[in-house]
Amino acid sequence: MTLSPEQISHALLEAAQKAGAHSADAMVVQGTSVSVDVRKGALEHAERSEGTDLGLRVLLGHRQAIVSASDSSPATLTAMAERAVAMAREAPEDPYSGLAETDQLAQNTDYAALELFDPTPEPTPKMLQDDALAAEAAAAAVEGVTQVSAAGAGYGEHRVHLAASNGFSSGYARTSRSTSCVAIAGTGTGMERDYDGDGRSFQADLRDPAVIGRTAGERAIQLVGARKPATGSFPVMFDERISSSLIGHLMAASNGSAIARGSSWLKDCLGEQVLPDHLSVIEDPHRKRVSGSRPFDAEGLPTQRRAVIENGILTGWTLDLSSARKLNMTSTGNAVRGVSSPPSPSSWNLELTQGDQSRADLMRDMGTGLLVTSMIGSTINPNTGDYSRGASGFWIENGEIAYPVNECTIAGNLRDMLMRIIPANDARTHLSRVVPSLLIEGMTLAGS
Repeated sequence: MTLSPEQISHALLEAAQKAGAHSADAMVVQGTSVSVDVRKGALEHAERSEGTDLGLRVLLGHRQAIVSASDSSPATLTAMAERAVAMAREAPEDPYSGLAETDQLAQNTDYAALELFDPTPEPTPKMLQDDALAAEAAAAAVEGVTQVSAAGAGYGEHRVHLAASNGFSSGYARTSRSTSCVAIAGTGTGMERDYDGDGRSFQADLRDPAVIGRTAGERAIQLVGARKPATGSFPVMFDERISSSLIGHLMAASNGSAIARGSSWLKDCLGEQVLPDHLSVIEDPHRKRVSGSRPFDAEGLPTQRRAVIENGILTGWTLDLSSARKLNMTSTGNAVRGVSSPPSPSSWNLELTQGDQSRADLMRDMGTGLLVTSMIGSTINPNTGDYSRGASGFWIENGEIAYPVNECTIAGNLRDMLMRIIPANDARTHLSRVVPSLLIEGMTLAGS
């Protein structure tokens, strides 16, 4: 008989108690994933995986250890518990480790309202293959596309349950559906590639695969003939496809772990202005049908909507229990973990205030500069915020796209850059990170 994630997690707790653990928590993930790739109109690769991953964390006072496995047999559960307790006895003390107090635990963990699970039947491999083929055919039909290097579709279903000796026990299920395509245009050393893709919780929300393929093809041909831009100080616009990385750097710098280590360029900025005063960053883990939504965090605390940055002011750190204890603060309910790792803080769904101008309006206003659509590499100093990345995209002259560019580097300091961002109004609202195209004046550009 196959046990449910809830049954396995409680069996792990019982085994840990018998092995001598003072307290413990167990996370169990049961999942199915299917992926199909096509090439030149034929199936190239198909894969299906099903499995159960389980992780047990035990605590002996302030000593903790974690073990994981993919077998839920009674003998394995017993061995896991005994091994974890033995490891905890040898582990160094961590005064900040420990489970949540009972009054901190989430009380309403009904995930149905979040609509994370699509109840429609799992797509067949043929349905996935048909979607991938439709995307590939649409990309190949774009004049100027020389080949389609990848087209694929996938489906996933995962059920998660967390149980702990402090009395917490709850779980949720989520589904995912995706289609993607990568097209190549040009020949020889002048070949360029670009992509498009979509991922949703519900099949019905997924974009038409033909639209995805056609967009990938059109993006690729626009890059043919790319050259290096001029070197100097220019306005740079981060396209909506990659602009969320800037907010990602901001969130990494406000992560409680980095703050507790003292290794963040934001460490002394709590309560200070870090964005223009008309912009806010809102975290909302309760948005429907969004991949970053969840009813509780990895320590059983309730997730909550909060303004990480309000009217430009940094209001708080992103904290789990351990980092909150180190900083003498309260957890924000942002713990994540895998079955083989301890909890750590991470952000959920984020939304930056959108502007009142379109991307075209901002391009017109920027005059001459760079529109970045792709970035590679990353040199970011976490202590100072110094920023340098390879970039490609389009050169803008007189407010319009003049020609494609590549092999250039953009540089600045994140603290200064973020204070100068001007948002467009083109963010895709179904994404976990809702961030529009962002214009930043006066960045250093190294090209020819």
